[in-house]
Amino acid sequence: MCLIALAWKADPRYLLVVAANRDEWRERPTEAAQWWKDHPEILAGRDLQAGGTWMGVTKSGRFAAVTNFRDPSDKRSTALSRGSLVADFLLSEATPGEYLDHLAERAPLFNGFNLLVGDRQALAYFGSREKTQRTVTPGVHGLSNHLLDEPWPKVTRARRGMEVAIADTNPANRLFAVLSDRSVAADGELPDTGVGLAWERRLAPALITGTDYGTRASTVLTIASDGAVTFEERTLDAAGAPSGVQKIAFRVS
Repeated sequence: MCLIALAWKADPRYLLVVAANRDEWRERPTEAAQWWKDHPEILAGRDLQAGGTWMGVTKSGRFAAVTNFRDPSDKRSTALSRGSLVADFLLSEATPGEYLDHLAERAPLFNGFNLLVGDRQALAYFGSREKTQRTVTPGVHGLSNHLLDEPWPKVTRARRGMEVAIADTNPANRLFAVLSDRSVAADGELPDTGVGLAWERRLAPALITGTDYGTRASTVLTIASDGAVTFEERTLDAAGAPSGVQKIAFRVS
């Protein structure tokens, strides 16, 4: 997952609204969002290479999502899969705070990451760079491959798009438009994460295209105040066009 905009208790109709793009190498095998056969309480896509996921929700309303922290100087082939963090939280019974307390000592086993975990009572964030957890305050937030609410151009645009969308009677259509944004900021506004200017430009839009690497899926999740949940994932081809749609609705039990 490389771009997340979320609204946490920002509108009386919704507990949580999430719009997220997963960017990944296209050769990495992936399963589209569905109820997992081995853990039927989890609704998520699946990384078939390592077995984890980038974002998911459970029948009880637990939520988690992860992004990489972009730092090419800090990459280890022996590191554990970051997708396991999402699955582990969804399967656990720990509160968000309890889970992140225990994660702090395990964080060095992974390459850099940002993790969001929540239930119907609380939403929390852990960044492996900060090595500390934060309680996510009610409002609209954004996350990419740096710290929570870091004002990268695409994060700022996504947050603004979320603010507009949650005022709509049907935010999903607006949010998929936000996730489809191909705008590239001026060079002077781009972050310098060590990958070089050509890659900073390529990674600048919300929607990244390309035959080798790009946005593989766009997802919109809404958890209404009354417990109604809608999870819609659009699988994307190399040009950024939808090649499949999974839309699942249920009520938190």
